[in-house]
Amino acid sequence: MTVTENALHAALAPPASRIRLVVSDMDGTLLTPEKQVTHRTLAAVQALKEAGIPLCLVSSRPPGGIEMYFDVLGLHTPYGALNGGTILNADRTVRSQLALDPGAVQDTLDMLKVHDLDAWLFRGHEWLVDNATGAYVEPERKTVRIEPQIVSSFAGSLSGIGKITGSSADYDAVARQEAEIGMLLEGRASVARSSQWFLDITPLDANKGNAVRELAAFYGIDPSEVACIGDMDNDMPMFKVAGLSIAMGQASDRVASQAHFTTAANTDEGWAKAIESLVLPRAVSLNDQPASPSAAAPGTPGGA
Repeated sequence: MTVTENALHAALAPPASRIRLVVSDMDGTLLTPEKQVTHRTLAAVQALKEAGIPLCLVSSRPPGGIEMYFDVLGLHTPYGALNGGTILNADRTVRSQLALDPGAVQDTLDMLKVHDLDAWLFRGHEWLVDNATGAYVEPERKTVRIEPQIVSSFAGSLSGIGKITGSSADYDAVARQEAEIGMLLEGRASVARSSQWFLDITPLDANKGNAVRELAAFYGIDPSEVACIGDMDNDMPMFKVAGLSIAMGQASDRVASQAHFTTAANTDEGWAKAIESLVLPRAVSLNDQPASPSAAAPGTPGGA
């Protein structure tokens, strides 16, 4: 598949002509379905470095699930965990951290229990689970290489929670709960699927859009000079603030409609193709003197 320009959403500004920072999702985006980083992706990461463009990761993963890729990617940049609710410095110290209101945590747990979704709580580097045999516990443990803390009850663990994940192999049930819990917690939390089987509930301001704003501020640039790449509903908030937004080829029509461009799927080097065709031609090194961002987009590039 080639990189294609989408019919622009009415609320979307034209794609930026200058990019000074890339913020990327991980699962379904930077990583293959097998959670690997391809040689072409590594080459694209290196090309960004040579162009003076930092790469920051923002994921629904806990901090450790992001940090495990730093060595292979050669990254030493700040990053966002728990859907952007926790921002960490390159040295892995916490820069900012948001937590859900305990009442919102309890309301969410009650809803997940009624509808037979397993509930996971994340607090800092802790992953709390009350059903050790849940369908996705072992796959997630292998994916993020973190051991869950098994608890008999979540009572007494409602404070300081940075993210709740509801998981189920019933994808329709997960989609329904995205809508129902979203209505229940309106004005109190952000609710979005990070995959077909995971529903993430995070503090209201804990979304990838605000993470992009904070990371851009760290580098002293405007979000209009940031390129964002993602594939799921929880990536849409960062698409709304980025100067250049790119959806992966396997993204739903809903997600793709919020992005300037759609690249190939993560089974077909989509991330690397996006960097090569869309980002590098617009790259302006952070070492260069800042200038006013331009909203004019260069000609639509061809596929790679």
